[in-house]
Formats: sequence, structure tokens, C-alpha cells
Amino acid sequence: MTHTASPSAAKSRTASGAKARTPAPKPRTASTKSRTSSAEHRRSSATHRTPAAPTPDGTESENHPWKIQLVDHPPRFESTYFQAAKKTAHKILAEMSEDDLPYGPRPPGAEHWEMHHGGSLWVKGASGWRMYRARLGIEWSMQFCADPAKVDRLRQEAFELVGAFPDTLPALVELGYKGAEELLRTPVTDADGVERWTDSLFNACVPMSHGNHQGILPKVPGEHHYPWPVKGADFVRYDDFQLWVNLPDGTHGALAPVDRRGSGDGHVRLVFAPEGSTAGDTLAEAQSLGKMAVFPANSPVALEAFKQQIEPGQRTATGPLAPATTPPRGGATRRTTTRRTS
Repeated sequence: MTHTASPSAAKSRTASGAKARTPAPKPRTASTKSRTSSAEHRRSSATHRTPAAPTPDGTESENHPWKIQLVDHPPRFESTYFQAAKKTAHKILAEMSEDDLPYGPRPPGAEHWEMHHGGSLWVKGASGWRMYRARLGIEWSMQFCADPAKVDRLRQEAFELVGAFPDTLPALVELGYKGAEELLRTPVTDADGVERWTDSLFNACVPMSHGNHQGILPKVPGEHHYPWPVKGADFVRYDDFQLWVNLPDGTHGALAPVDRRGSGDGHVRLVFAPEGSTAGDTLAEAQSLGKMAVFPANSPVALEAFKQQIEPGQRTATGPLAPATTPPRGGATRRTTTRRTS
């Protein structure tokens, strides 16, 4: 089949057309962030107050004028606020069906839920428990730079939402979370109030698997390491579209189709690439020009993205969807045959 690009793709910059460069090393932001955030966001080690001064453990540097001191994490202890919130969240999750869980199935085997400080607004309606995301969540470490007046706005917004679900507060009392109404009604005016809100059920209990919470590619992309507008697509994408792929410069990135499902267009748009990489530079240039960075339908990344939708050995992602065996959510495999999709 002869491919004709969509108008938007035809005007865009093709990512594979960028000048060849020596593969860039992974950006230092990714490596240093992984050292700090993975431990920082383990909710089994949240604390009340700033602990004693950390102990230096080493220094990393490059030819650029920067140095980062690596330090040991002092012992940490969960706050009583977080203990109560987490306990309640587990009770809520136990009441929910598999299809109602907000971010994927229950962690399998020895794995367990990790509670992400991501703005967890739990409410109970006629059909049961639901979790909405707040306008923003306060990470545990971010409480130390949080303005109480701005945190109080989050409290007010949560209070208004919970008020629209009158079954919520009585249900929380039944589960043992008896301070919810007081928490929602009490203005945040100081650091103590910020701490209480940060570790509360209405901020600290977004339930995620370890991978979706803290994961690093090439295994699973976690929310702490990849931008939410892209990571969030993992929870709404078609199961047979590969969002995260290997890029030509040796890094990992995220792609999106350029047209709707059923269009037959095999082009893919680059939507995330590590800062400082060749692909990242191309993406930044495209954005500065108001264009898209697009890979052609016969590129390795397009073939990887649409691998489950095309016949084995096919050299282009353009065309109708091939018959395939795909696992439905939470069940056994099934045979599906539909038109070519993206």
C-alpha cells in the first residue's frame, strides 16, 4: 500500500531526518533523580520532621561546572497521619472491584500497593468508592517549601468535592478514619497543618504498583521519572499500542499515533525523549518551531509501537490491522480481528 501522510504529519519535522550524532549519554537529571527520588518516595519511610544532617557518601561530576553530593538517608519513620491514611486506603481498596481500581490491577504475588503522594481525593458515591486526582499533589519532600495559604486552597477544593458525595465522611468514620471532617474543615495556616495535609488520605494515597510509581525504563516507566501527561496515557491507551519504545540514539522515549484508530496511518509522533539526548534535541527543536517530530511508518520505532497490530515481518505500520491474539484486561487470551488501528 502506498502511504500518504496526514496533513499535519506532512508539515512536521521527521525525527529520523535529524543529523547523525554520537549517542548521547543518559542525562544526568535521570541518574541523579533516580538516586534521590526512589528512596525519597518510599512511603514506608516517610517522616515527621527534617532528620539529622545526612552523611556524605560520594560526589559525581562531569566536565561541566556541576557537582552533586551523594548522601545516606537517615532513619525515617512514618507519621501517624500517614499511618492512618494508608490503613484506610487499604480498606477502601479491599472493597473495590478489579475494574474500579484507579491505576491498573492489584500488585501480584509478594508485591504490594505503594501509596503515592499525588493528590488522592477519595469519595464514596452510589456506585462505591472512587478516587479523583487533586489539582496537584504534594510530594513528601515538597512540604518543606509549601506555602500554607496555597496548601489551604487544596484543602478547600477537596472539601468542596467531598461535599458533593455525602456518603463519604460517614463511610470513612466506619473505616476508622474519624478525623476526615475535621481535617477538611480546618484551615492550613502553618507547617504543622501542611504536614498533616501532606500525609492525609486526601493527598498521600494514590495507590500504584512499584513500577507505575517508581519504575525506570526499560522495565516500567514510573510517575516519579516521566511526565504525567505522557505517563498517564499508560492507563488509557489501547493494550495493543506500545507507548514506550527504544529510540535510534539508544535512549527510550514515548510515541503517539498521528491520527485516530482506524485511519491506517502508521506514522508516530515523538512525545517524550530524555533531555540532552539526540532525540530530545530534535523534539525540543520541533516544539520551538511549532511542529511535530514524526517518525515514518517504516521506521523501527513505528514498527515497534504497532508491533501487536501488524503481521509478523511487515515492513511498514501502514495498513489494516492484522488478526491477532491479544490478552483482554484481567482475563485469558482471545482472538480479535478489526480494522488497522493506532
